[in-house]
Amino acid sequence: MSPRSLVAAYVGLGANLGDPPATLRWALDRLAAEPGIEAVRASSFYRSAPVQADGPWYVNAVAELHTRLTAPHLLQRLQAIEADAGRTRPYRNAPRTLDLDLLLYGSAAIVSEWLIVPHPRLWQRAFVLHPLGELAPHRVPPTALQAVAQQPIERLSAPF
Repeated sequence: MSPRSLVAAYVGLGANLGDPPATLRWALDRLAAEPGIEAVRASSFYRSAPVQADGPWYVNAVAELHTRLTAPHLLQRLQAIEADAGRTRPYRNAPRTLDLDLLLYGSAAIVSEWLIVPHPRLWQRAFVLHPLGELAPHRVPPTALQAVAQQPIERLSAPF
């Protein structure tokens, strides 16, 4: 049996509780240490308003991973890292210590009970499109950025 080929996957990172920049750096380190993930490259950090009006502003980024994990297995690893960061899910769009979303997995289109790729709200969120465009400009058409131009977002810094 031959080893699985590497797939480029993109993961959205966000946090608005605790120390969000430190949490995102910790999550990037965790991703880089995961078995089956060969490389991690991260966008700059961005500050953005919460989707719902309540709660502190978020710090967001996107990571490009080169992985041998299947998409469902990668999702399981992302959820385990969220849990290790103290993530709870009291209600939809609640403030959070860490959010990791599988945005893209190669060129795959996946629809299952547990996973939809590309992420179903990818094209609606400036806090995803700006950092994704920084890493993979060919994946974010200018019309997508124009569609979210009214959403407040500020580039902060590189992650390391």
